[in-house]
Amino acid sequence: MLTVAIIIAVLTALLAAAGFLLAGYSMAGGRRQTLEEARTWQESHYDLSWYDPLEKADYTVSSFDGYVLHAQFLKNPGGADRCMLISHGYTDNRFGALKYAYMYLEQGFNIIIYDLRGHGQNRPDFCTYSVRERKDLLAMIEDSRKRYPHTALFGIHGESLGAATSIAVLEEKPPVDFVVADCGFSDIVPVLKTGLKMMHLPGFLVYIASVCAKARFGYSFRRMRPIDSLKGNMIPILFIHGADDSFILPEHSERMKNATKGFAKLCLIPGAAHAVSILTNPVRYRETVSAFLAELFPDKY
Repeated sequence: MLTVAIIIAVLTALLAAAGFLLAGYSMAGGRRQTLEEARTWQESHYDLSWYDPLEKADYTVSSFDGYVLHAQFLKNPGGADRCMLISHGYTDNRFGALKYAYMYLEQGFNIIIYDLRGHGQNRPDFCTYSVRERKDLLAMIEDSRKRYPHTALFGIHGESLGAATSIAVLEEKPPVDFVVADCGFSDIVPVLKTGLKMMHLPGFLVYIASVCAKARFGYSFRRMRPIDSLKGNMIPILFIHGADDSFILPEHSERMKNATKGFAKLCLIPGAAHAVSILTNPVRYRETVSAFLAELFPDKY
């Protein structure tokens, strides 16, 4: 009996240790890119020559808990009464949003890009996969509305974590006219399970890690479900997802499209892996966004 008790105690300790390690890696692991690294990556994958000549304004926004977010406004050279706020993905920073910015400049939008919590120029912090991030995004939206009061059309666009955050913020009923969500997750648990599978580890560790995340950071993985924010949502959403995304599977966007009550479209980009749909097929991507906006706002397009 004593031997069995010792074995159980050792296994429990090992599982708890594995849970704490997974919680720590998931929420505070992964080296964040510097602005310089992100810009270098962007320049190596598409033309960024349009960025430097733009008139810009750097500023900061204080979030719900006093956390400071670094942001940049890109003025449309043709003048515009429209504004697009873009949220980047995990470990990236505001320069990661630039791959989408030119498309919206061509559509007559001014652009706002910012560093998500714990990224870019912001103070280091752990990630809650849309729980706190949605409140940060709400602070950005409210600041943008006050800072640029003459904006007639205001949209938000997100990639991966940024897309999940852009969906999660809808729970707050923000003053936005539409959302474009690219490869976002509906629920973080199956994403973490996919990651464990890739590492040949059992998926049940996610549930142990969730308890550990609650104990260590104050947030369990079970809270990180952007799809729950879509109950009763009427803000139009365009979901875009790489058909070959093996990290955040396309079914996440499919489930969210089915969950929202308002107008929604889904476009799967053939051959696109995670977070590269616009680079895989830029023509179809831009045509899809343009068609979505034209259908929503026929008097403006």
